[in-house]
Amino acid sequence: MAKTLAGLKIAITRPRDQAAPLARRIEQAGGIPLLFPLLDIAPAQDQQALREQISRLAQFDLAIFISPNAVQYGMAAIRAAGELPQNLKIATVGQGSAKALRELGIANVIAPTERFDSEGLLALPELQDVAGWRVLIFRGDGGRELLGDTLRARGATVEYAACYRRSKPQQDIAALLDASPDAITVTSSEALDHLWQMLGGKACVALRDTPIFLPHARIAELAKQQGWQQVQLTGSGDDGLLSALIAWASKRQHL
Repeated sequence: MAKTLAGLKIAITRPRDQAAPLARRIEQAGGIPLLFPLLDIAPAQDQQALREQISRLAQFDLAIFISPNAVQYGMAAIRAAGELPQNLKIATVGQGSAKALRELGIANVIAPTERFDSEGLLALPELQDVAGWRVLIFRGDGGRELLGDTLRARGATVEYAACYRRSKPQQDIAALLDASPDAITVTSSEALDHLWQMLGGKACVALRDTPIFLPHARIAELAKQQGWQQVQLTGSGDDGLLSALIAWASKRQHL
């Protein structure tokens, strides 16, 4: 790969154990990845409730995994109890999650190919006629209710299975400020909120002109509301982030 990001410091704010693939690709492009995780991910606290839901998995028609974390922790819990029921349909909202499922040997995954969110999944033909279906949604502790509410409105019975939990890591914002990143990548609204809380007062001024790369329009809109001056909406996943970073770096070189 050409050294298209040569010498540029790129902050990666994903959970630490999920940052390595993007960091490696940034290094391959000549960039300097700065790991500054804004979320910690851990197994759900109530494992008994999760095990109880998984024990009834054969009664469901559809299981939805809301994120790569849901795939990782949900499938680990499922496989600890057995295997996926043969007739269970599997869906997810994003291509990263779909890829994670395929890597676990799950071939037929219902997933959007354009808009990678709950709205994109709900627009698919496969999820229109769900009256009478039982649906189990694997997710973290809390989150948007749109998916479940819409499927219920279409006649499905919906349960949420909390298979992981998110928390705010102990981080010193001074470490990020001292590193003076040339760009920042943020992949969730919750992580962006954490960053903004850490950037209270004068610190906001220090970073608000730094280009911030975000893979979803909803996160980008939040960034604009917060006052970030260079909001860069990217494609989904590592490919989308890297393509946008390279395009920005190329344009920057020609200024």
